[in-house]
Amino acid sequence: MSNVTRSEERRPLFAEQLRGGQMWSRVLKRGEILKLTDLEGGASVAALFFNVDQPLERYNMPDTLKAQHIARLTQGNVLYSDMGRVLCSVIADSAGWHDTITGHQRAEGSRAKYGEGSYQALRNDFFRNTRDNVLIELGKHGLGKRDLHANVNFFVKVAADPDGALKWEPVTRAGASVELRAELNVLAILSNTPHPLDPSPRYAPKPVGLEVFRGAPAGDDDVCRHSCAENERGFVLTEREFLGMG
Repeated sequence: MSNVTRSEERRPLFAEQLRGGQMWSRVLKRGEILKLTDLEGGASVAALFFNVDQPLERYNMPDTLKAQHIARLTQGNVLYSDMGRVLCSVIADSAGWHDTITGHQRAEGSRAKYGEGSYQALRNDFFRNTRDNVLIELGKHGLGKRDLHANVNFFVKVAADPDGALKWEPVTRAGASVELRAELNVLAILSNTPHPLDPSPRYAPKPVGLEVFRGAPAGDDDVCRHSCAENERGFVLTEREFLGMG
């Protein structure tokens, strides 16, 4: 059992604001909790996740969805790696839907939609795109283009209509939040940049609150562990990693 009290858990190790267009990365130690808060409503945060101890192991979107029979993430779901282990668990969520299937925007798409928005004209308010932001953060950790993979888009709902076309649907309000608990030692990379299906013609990414809390790995009675049979197996594989059993 953990000896971390609830009050200690909720005292953030640090807190900051992720400005519109900003990128961010951090290693979350096993058990630590990352909380994202949509401060104004309408935020979109693209995220990649890696096992920092073995960076070739990273978030796997197809396995995450098929193992849990889902098409989106919310409380009780987990993010699987391509080794069948659990990278992160969604332990709290007041937004209710986080996009897993529509990827991210590149420079070409950003220019076509929003215009040039160059640094020379706008200085620090220049238009950023998710692909370039993520590549910069990957480089800080010795990673690169080959390490790009399907990302999560937090605070975004994309649903299919009867003909199969994907449609952006407003989902979050000011103050909505999601909390992710690291089940491995996880490198998290974030980019607060517009989603490719956002219908707004104006470049105006919203600020997002960022907090990291001390915590503990999933216990035997954890909701995420028992949300489906596959998750129970995923947690067993994860825990074996820390017992040196592989």
